[in-house]
Amino acid sequence: MKQANKKAFRNDWTQSEVVSLMTKPFNDLIFEAQEVHRTYFDPNIIQLSTLMNIKTGGCPEDCAYCPQSAHYNTDINPGKLLALESVLAQARAAQEKGATRFCMGAAWRQPKQRDLETVMAMVAAVKNMGLQTCVTLGMLQESQAQDLKSAGLDYYNHNLDSSPEFYSKIISTRDYQERLDTLAFVRKAGINVCCGGIIGMGEGVRDRAGLLISLANMDVQPESVPINSLVRVAGTPLDKAEDIDPVEFVRVIACARIMMPTSNIRLSAGRSAMSEEMQALCFLAGANSIFYGEKLLTTDNPQLEADQKLFARLGIQSGHYQ
Repeated sequence: MKQANKKAFRNDWTQSEVVSLMTKPFNDLIFEAQEVHRTYFDPNIIQLSTLMNIKTGGCPEDCAYCPQSAHYNTDINPGKLLALESVLAQARAAQEKGATRFCMGAAWRQPKQRDLETVMAMVAAVKNMGLQTCVTLGMLQESQAQDLKSAGLDYYNHNLDSSPEFYSKIISTRDYQERLDTLAFVRKAGINVCCGGIIGMGEGVRDRAGLLISLANMDVQPESVPINSLVRVAGTPLDKAEDIDPVEFVRVIACARIMMPTSNIRLSAGRSAMSEEMQALCFLAGANSIFYGEKLLTTDNPQLEADQKLFARLGIQSGHYQ
């Protein structure tokens, strides 16, 4: 990241303001986002993260988009928490392929303490390899966030998913405030926050604006903001959702960059369905991080060779941001 005032952001965005930003002429929006992006980042550097599922399926939550929910009949079979050596082997492979951050995800509502201790050992071992560490384990108690910090965790992912108003239409087993409470515990423990949402669940422009406002108006904005495009999975309530307009998705990326100028904006789930031209527009709009690898938890991710060829065509290099 370029040297800049880390407090050079606003946290008083209003919905009317963000809706106006999101609906302004596309060329003007992209130009503004690119100007902001160049102020804080090298526009030709993309940070690479790899995400590994360390415990699959059987989650008691009813998130309407998730194939790992026990509420839905999908082809995901519940599995046990993986052994440490299996995780380290994947971390080494990811590092060899250029990843600088290794993220570990477990399908839990909230980790049990005995499982958390196993994850802490994974975090310590992966960090010892020289990779940044990130986990997503569901809700946390304050003491659990402190335990993860003591293990050396760099980032904790806990997405808001949507706006407060739209949230109840996709999840009933956990409320919005519970997500905010976990994020507060993570921040208090001194762990970097990774928090974003999903686009394409049937929400409108005002809901997309509401999600970005919830993120940007935090006292300290998330260090990483993953923006996911819904991956429709048979057996989930959203498997028949309409495709998101690519231009509308790029608008969300651009607004996220303008509103959160010092955050890493990550192009996350759904990249498999994006054309190379759409991905290039996302990078132009300010996305400067991707998940890199063949799998993103339980859904496909673009093949490594395809990513490398796209980067070469665009003159993009992989790099590391703090």
